[in-house]
Amino acid sequence: MKRRTFLAMPAILSAAPAAGARIDDLQIGFTDFRYRAPYKFGGREVDKVTMLNVRCRVSSRDGKSAEGAAAMSMGNVWAFPALPYDTTLAAMKTLAERIARITRDYRDYAHPLDVNHELEPEYLKAAAAVSRESNLEAPIPKLCTIVTYSPIDAALHDAFGRLHGRNSFSVCGRDFVRYDLTHYLNGEFRGEYLDQYVARRAAPRVRMYHSVGASDALEASEVKKPVGDVLPETLEDWIPYSGVTAIKIKLNGADLDWDVDRVAGIDRVTSRAQAKRGFRDWIYSLDFNERCPNVQYLLDFERLLKGKAPEAFARVQYIEQPTARDLAANRRNTMFEAAKLRPVVIDESLTGLDTLLMAREMGYTGVALKACKGQSGTLLMAAAAQKYNMFRCVQDLTCPGAALVHSVGIAAHIPGTSALEANAREYVPSANAGWEKRFPGIFNVRDGWLHTDGLDAPGLCTSQS
Repeated sequence: MKRRTFLAMPAILSAAPAAGARIDDLQIGFTDFRYRAPYKFGGREVDKVTMLNVRCRVSSRDGKSAEGAAAMSMGNVWAFPALPYDTTLAAMKTLAERIARITRDYRDYAHPLDVNHELEPEYLKAAAAVSRESNLEAPIPKLCTIVTYSPIDAALHDAFGRLHGRNSFSVCGRDFVRYDLTHYLNGEFRGEYLDQYVARRAAPRVRMYHSVGASDALEASEVKKPVGDVLPETLEDWIPYSGVTAIKIKLNGADLDWDVDRVAGIDRVTSRAQAKRGFRDWIYSLDFNERCPNVQYLLDFERLLKGKAPEAFARVQYIEQPTARDLAANRRNTMFEAAKLRPVVIDESLTGLDTLLMAREMGYTGVALKACKGQSGTLLMAAAAQKYNMFRCVQDLTCPGAALVHSVGIAAHIPGTSALEANAREYVPSANAGWEKRFPGIFNVRDGWLHTDGLDAPGLCTSQS
């Protein structure tokens, strides 16, 4: 595939960018895992996951080569909710094969940012083709396409960093990238590069958000069917086990009384468990998974929660994606009033700078960054979020193993990140096998924080070799 010339936005060339890398090989595979307990969000329960695993090899013009790897949860219930599970998973697998082939056929020497920037239109065309050929009743959404290509993009970044013997977050600035950020974003970033927005070294630790699904037991009396393994089965037991300091609460969005009572109930159980530890400074985030029918529902929720459980409301750090992801079709659901009380964060809607800017126009004040949206796209959105002074958090897709390491790397290298959700240890710990010894501070949380020892090694640290 020949590199196309982009004429829409002029870009400034770096004086002496390092030579890019060429893709020599790229292979994908899938592994399936069952959850130890179901995870309910967005009105659905998930009890299994398919991981997309990627390995690639790149080389430089002088003959050096390196291998990279990455993985990501397919997350079809979240990324493609319009159709049945088996249908969307099959479509994503087919699309992954096509995206792998498109990427493998790219023969230029380039930085991973440029590979992704040039190939994303081809990935979207492939998604449209799979939708037609599979006779899908709804087309594969852009978000789903991004999730599908995200581990391929990450594997290239991992390989590129390893090729240069440096951490991937330190090889995305002007010394390695040909274009300034106007090429990827807009004219407001003229003369700027990602190294202005990405820390070269990882923060020593990142606060971890523990998730409470909509059907999770809070205390022993609520356990209907014990799992019977060595891990906690209630929120009350998880708090001392992991030293939980932050709790993400999955809400209904279609039952106001239930949502208010759920937060109040979680606060009651949490207060009791934290009192036993002598801990006082915990926080909450609230995630409606776009289920609120309108912004008035959110305003009513905030008012009722402040009345019923004022201490719980005082601990809320931010509110995530309360209404439908199609912002253009729901322009009246502005968040200006709601965001006066707490940051309101865009998640499912965020698929590029266009949706970030639209969200700002509609009153959103924060962004949820995710490894499942690709290393390239996530770094660019992190830069934009900082440019526009937006609240920043890093969210999960029940990311185990390499995917969790990638997520922690993002949170640890993006300045001002508030916290990181990490729930695979709750729902699918079997998928973490083999990673605990390498990164015990990430996979064996005991003080409520993810410790980043080792995350400044070459690449993204998503390769096990």
